[in-house]
Amino acid sequence: MTRPVLEVIQAGVVPYAEALEWQRGLAQARIERRIPHDLLLLLEHPPVVTMGRTSQATHLLQTAGVEVFEVERGGDVTFHGPGQLVGYPIIDLTDYKQDLHWYLRTLEQALIGALEILGIPAELNPGYTGVWTPHGQELRKIASIGIHVKQWVTWHGFALNVTTDLAHFDRIVPCGIPGVVMTSIEKERGPSEGLWDETVAAVVESFAETFGVEVLPCPEGPARPGHTSLRTRVLAEPGLQPTD
Repeated sequence: MTRPVLEVIQAGVVPYAEALEWQRGLAQARIERRIPHDLLLLLEHPPVVTMGRTSQATHLLQTAGVEVFEVERGGDVTFHGPGQLVGYPIIDLTDYKQDLHWYLRTLEQALIGALEILGIPAELNPGYTGVWTPHGQELRKIASIGIHVKQWVTWHGFALNVTTDLAHFDRIVPCGIPGVVMTSIEKERGPSEGLWDETVAAVVESFAETFGVEVLPCPEGPARPGHTSLRTRVLAEPGLQPTD
């Protein structure tokens, strides 16, 4: 049986508004089968706060210096910024399993597998979405997940703290969980050269294994031939913005 194909695009630093429009357009193109296979966008954002469908205004504590976006993904409020690996899988679940709970759990397992490759113990926290790492009796959150699905095609995704300045999370009640302690790969392992590239490689390897996909080579940066054209074309074509 032929495995689904997942193309990984490393896009560098992309402003949140542009990335949101980009993934919405790609998702609509995937729904219409104008893109022949699934995509995983890997990128960073300048500092930004996003509020999902279940966000509460009281969970946004301080907005100075950051943009705030209300978006269609599930979940509460979260922060994105430099040093955080953000992944947006554009996946047609009809090629896998038409089950949102299965997709969420598989996404979590892919991140747990990536952290295990990096030597960081990781696990689920019953009752909460995302990935956590244990410290004695305490669980610290290292990755957040919020998704949206239309006609079984996914967008939005995960945010994995690599070298993130964790003080930024003081702006919010992360994921709406009072008292949650955020952590990062750098905090768990200590600073090391090449940590970002090592993390990307681990995430891609674990995605391939967990989702059972064939991964296309990972282009470096948004200006690589054949990838800027895809990005520009989908953004430029009219009528690609999905409506629910």
